[in-house]
Amino acid sequence: MNYMFKQGFMGTTAPFFMDSVTLIVALLPLLILITIQFAKVGKIKLHLFLQLFIFIFSVLVIIYFEYGVRVGGGFDFFMKGAKVSHNYAFTVLILHIIIATIMLIHWSKTVIIALIYYKKGTLPGIKRKEHKKSAFRSFIWIGLTSLTGIWVYMILFMFR
Repeated sequence: MNYMFKQGFMGTTAPFFMDSVTLIVALLPLLILITIQFAKVGKIKLHLFLQLFIFIFSVLVIIYFEYGVRVGGGFDFFMKGAKVSHNYAFTVLILHIIIATIMLIHWSKTVIIALIYYKKGTLPGIKRKEHKKSAFRSFIWIGLTSLTGIWVYMILFMFR
């Protein structure tokens, strides 16, 4: 797993794992939008498969990221050399963690309930509006997680 801590590919001081995770987090809202288009044109099984794949992959990315941060030295280690104040960076990090936690809880709930409704045959169908509302809220939280994740990355690795 030493490759995780080698120089990343985005031209900053970030290690490989941080560049990888940031790229995935930045692309996540776009990937979700693409899968939504499949549902809109009636390709429900493809939408379901892709949503589950992206969700499971995202959870694995979170685990990979958490491992990298813990083994890599933690927040204070990555803050070394940053030109922003520690308090500002820590505040942004806490904001990101809160948003990401809400996102993961809400997205998990949306996926689990959608699977239950799909298996019962009420999605697509009578639970469609309920699912769309929940999915929209999940998408908003995913977008906010993406933006705040990029913000944290920029603070830690671009403002040096």
